[in-house]
Amino acid sequence: MNARRLAALLTLVIAAGASALAACTPIPGAPNCSLLPDNNVWHADISKLPVNVHSTAWLASSGANTVRLHPDFGSGGGVLYGIPYTTVAGNHPKVNVRFDYAGESDRVPYPLGPDTRIEPGSDAHAIVVDRDTCKLYETYATARSGNTWTAGSGAVYDLKSDLLRPDGYTSADAAGLPILPGLLRYDEVAAGKVDHAVRFTVSRSDRSHLWPARHDAGSANNINLPPMGARFRLKANYPLAGLRPDTVAVLTGFKKYGLIVADNGSNWYFTGAADSRWSNNMLDQLKRVPANAFEAIDESRLQASANSGQIR
Repeated sequence: MNARRLAALLTLVIAAGASALAACTPIPGAPNCSLLPDNNVWHADISKLPVNVHSTAWLASSGANTVRLHPDFGSGGGVLYGIPYTTVAGNHPKVNVRFDYAGESDRVPYPLGPDTRIEPGSDAHAIVVDRDTCKLYETYATARSGNTWTAGSGAVYDLKSDLLRPDGYTSADAAGLPILPGLLRYDEVAAGKVDHAVRFTVSRSDRSHLWPARHDAGSANNINLPPMGARFRLKANYPLAGLRPDTVAVLTGFKKYGLIVADNGSNWYFTGAADSRWSNNMLDQLKRVPANAFEAIDESRLQASANSGQIR
């Protein structure tokens, strides 16, 4: 290869790299923070990866042949569904939290307060982003009594880092993964660009976990049950013609980035951020997608290190 062609090739590579670094959508309320680096497995294009050998069994055990997707967010009857999150400044007061699973939680002060939005219901997730440090704080079963804060578990992430939690550690999610990077958000759907995988639940999971998951909460040792971290993509030939643009944005993301098993719950419920702007018409279209239009994939070849979410 002559010098001129090599220089041209390097220019293209550098330009592509710069484009990739700018690809991740910033967090509303924290414009200088993206949800993990662009080279993180949450942002990995899985559209060309091979089908997992357990795909058929995992689909069957999660009821995929009889159920459809269920967006676990939206609004109705004056109630807002989904997982909310809060953004704060770096000088926000921090509090100590008493954890039920203290041995697997990050026992540091958390920026919780009266302004913290907490998910209604038993899960009571609290998700807070420090927009100055790009630190993500997440707790599960969060409760406040006076000046005392308690939670089932808690985890802190550096959104600029690919580092995973210690293997075997839970987080605010059963898979030991962060929640916020796996939430579908209104801003990205409205912009027509979903650039990450989305978390979803199955009713029964195996007592194992796959990278990048760090923890499991399965009901049985059964290879026919999907483990935490199992990843599924919408099949490439699933038709999108005639659908709303926002529905197409979501399903295109599912084809490219997929869904990740992150917790036990109702089969094929996927999660979005709590937002009053979600369109019920879009949600209705998503509810018509059969779960058996997905396939499990093998993403093991993407792993660069067992303790990092960075892809090869």
